[in-house]
Amino acid sequence: MPGALDGIKVLEFTEIIAGPFGGMLLADMGADVIKIEPPWGDPWRHPFPIEPGESKTFMSLNRGKRSLPLDLTKQEARDVVYRLITDIDVVIVNYRPDVPYNLGIDYETLSAINPRIVYCENTAYGREGPHSQRPGYDIIAQAMTGLMASEDKINEGVPQQVSSTPVADVSTGIATAWSVCAALYRRERSGKGQKIETNLMASALAAQSTRFMEVESVDTAPRAEFYESMQLMKDAGVFYEDIHAYYRQHFDSRRGRGFSIYYRTYQAADGALAVGCLSNPLRKRLIDLVGLRDIRFEPDFDQYSEETIAFYEELNAQMEDIFKQKSVSEWLRLLDQAGVPAGPVRFVEELVDDEQVISNGLVLELDHSVVGKVKMVGPMVKMSETPLEPTIASPALGEHTDEVLMSHGYTPEQIQRMRELGITV
Repeated sequence: MPGALDGIKVLEFTEIIAGPFGGMLLADMGADVIKIEPPWGDPWRHPFPIEPGESKTFMSLNRGKRSLPLDLTKQEARDVVYRLITDIDVVIVNYRPDVPYNLGIDYETLSAINPRIVYCENTAYGREGPHSQRPGYDIIAQAMTGLMASEDKINEGVPQQVSSTPVADVSTGIATAWSVCAALYRRERSGKGQKIETNLMASALAAQSTRFMEVESVDTAPRAEFYESMQLMKDAGVFYEDIHAYYRQHFDSRRGRGFSIYYRTYQAADGALAVGCLSNPLRKRLIDLVGLRDIRFEPDFDQYSEETIAFYEELNAQMEDIFKQKSVSEWLRLLDQAGVPAGPVRFVEELVDDEQVISNGLVLELDHSVVGKVKMVGPMVKMSETPLEPTIASPALGEHTDEVLMSHGYTPEQIQRMRELGITV
């Protein structure tokens, strides 16, 4: 059964994570995605290769696409793009803002050839402002947007990135696919294409919506006070670790006390588990289950008092001791019976064979033309009438050069000449 984007043609000028992930999400929905990469390949092909030019990092972000290498520094390669663009629906680009213009693949140039294209351009910090022309990656976006500092992971005096997943990159890839689908829907109604702008900074801030939000009556003065003190500390040469400690002290009391015992991980007798109670009824179930007293449920509770701070420090220690007394499976049985949300802490490598994951179609098996059989995470959504059914793995470099070019009128002789000139492989 065709996917929701069956018949949509995408030309993707992307590398590393954010853009490729967005393009893969569109391919999962049935779009025909042609990945334009330089003759030496997307840089993500090369870290820890399984075979030359084939790495897990690349394969995990580029399934369902066709590869057409082009050296866009050469005019002949740009001419190929201009021939292809006449029947393309979507273009995805993720370079510094100046690069598309230098390569002749900017929105103004391509939309002049095909006004119906939906052109999504991803940058690090947006097209305007003092940082707009700077290159950037996920780690820099995490640093510049406060995401890294909010993790409270300090090592050797400096903050550490969210290393389990590139948060800014992945959320930007989702934003890319989401906005492209919306623009395609709009084009169906208006007949007009448009330019979309996404960036890592916006995605990283969107992931922190509550922390970023400022209510003037309660937040403006404390933020200004912190900013002034922080600047004085920096001017005095105070190290980051001490500034961060002041930040925690300044803002933690304003975020309330007592929530952490209900939304955290605990060491059990044979492993670790997580509990998540984000309402008072759920919190009451947990505290009753472990047989402890919580002043939160008493009439004169004041979450900002010094007594409250001391009480919850002691309560936290008691909770940790109690959870160490039973195994993970015992706790999960008790928590399930009490209706308390909980789950075991696992490593992602365990989940390839997990019954729950498999039952929901989240393990996808594909045959790769170079490395053979691969298993990877399947599509993150299900659609009843237009199912997402990826059938091909990521492409080998240049695997589809002849196929794509011949479908656009190039002869085998012309393609061979382009190879000899280094325009394609």
